[in-house]
Amino acid sequence: MLIHSASQLLTLSGGPQRGKELGHLGIIENGALLIRAGKIAALGDSKKLLREHPDEEKLDASGRVVMPGFVDPHTHLIWAGDRATEFEKRLEGKTYLEILAAGGGILSTVRATRAASVDELVNETRPRMWEMLRYGTTTAEAKTGYGLETNSELRMLEALLRLNAEEPLELAITFLGAHAVAPEYRNDPDGYTKYLCSEMLPAVQQWWRHTTPLQLPFVDVFCETGAFSLEQSRCILETAKGLGFPLKIHADEFDNLGGTSLAAELGAVSADHLVKTSSADIAALGQSSTVAVSLPCTPFGLAEHDYTPAKAIIKANGLLALASDLNPGTAWCGNMQFTIALACRYMRLTPAQAIAAATINAAAAIQREASIGSLEIGKQADVLILAVEDYRHLGYRFGTNLVQKVIKQGRLLEVR
Repeated sequence: MLIHSASQLLTLSGGPQRGKELGHLGIIENGALLIRAGKIAALGDSKKLLREHPDEEKLDASGRVVMPGFVDPHTHLIWAGDRATEFEKRLEGKTYLEILAAGGGILSTVRATRAASVDELVNETRPRMWEMLRYGTTTAEAKTGYGLETNSELRMLEALLRLNAEEPLELAITFLGAHAVAPEYRNDPDGYTKYLCSEMLPAVQQWWRHTTPLQLPFVDVFCETGAFSLEQSRCILETAKGLGFPLKIHADEFDNLGGTSLAAELGAVSADHLVKTSSADIAALGQSSTVAVSLPCTPFGLAEHDYTPAKAIIKANGLLALASDLNPGTAWCGNMQFTIALACRYMRLTPAQAIAAATINAAAAIQREASIGSLEIGKQADVLILAVEDYRHLGYRFGTNLVQKVIKQGRLLEVR
């Protein structure tokens, strides 16, 4: 089809945007793009493309913004149950780490997820995927991590592969067996680390290679007080790297343990959260290829005052991305429009910077910047038509859905 008459066609062309380059939208006014076989075949002025392709099926953007689909590079999409009781406890004064230490938090979701079948996990997750699509996310990373033992984690991976095959929301899958110390090892975190390295990671590698031709999933670790120490995180990530897995890390959400510098040292694809990140860690990011993924819904969900120091990361020439951190405990929100609104207010990003961080840079955080995250010839046609004429309404407005149409791989979706 030929999408034409966009007030602003945001191409985000030119690849991921580091440091002060962040915010280049590549706007074509009165823009149009031609889609063939699910990919972008041409872009340019609407009058020119309409003249060159008079017989093409047409979709009139009617003076609205057209842009790439959002990429959400950090979610805990798949789980069973909920943690509404925990939310109430936090309002009564309990901290996240206190609830975790008492057997709640992640461990509460672990109990529910371990008890769920693959079919139950698929059925609970599918509505969340369609909600993300409604708000414009066309590709999302999705982590395991609520099993914390081999069979439960493999069930989560199986469910994610099924959902990726069945639903239009495209998934980049991550193994997060190191989300928390399993309850069986509550007093022996080193023992659980050894179990992860010697049994779980090899089992995941073998299972994955016998199950799917897709590249190995990412391996992530929660490097944080109450979860995994820096030394334990290094052991897990170095073992995963030796097995051929690409790496990610949760770091600096509550304390600065050095996980961000570890990610840069090991060549991790991304380091995520980054709230308490030190100046030395920020400098390491700026000199590395590791993407800094900020999750502003999480401090918002926890009613915290500190957010990712985005301005410092930009000044250090870092590669900054945004993600929702959709999860049942701290941020049950897969809405990248709201994520952008928070980033503008609490991280002081401009709408243009936040949009770039939620599209082309977010694609880099899952190693897919060559195929998605921007509108360029040869790339996958993942396209949004907004209900507004100016891109700055993203960030400016919140609590409503500005996405009018969602196109995934060239197909106009009837979003449920």
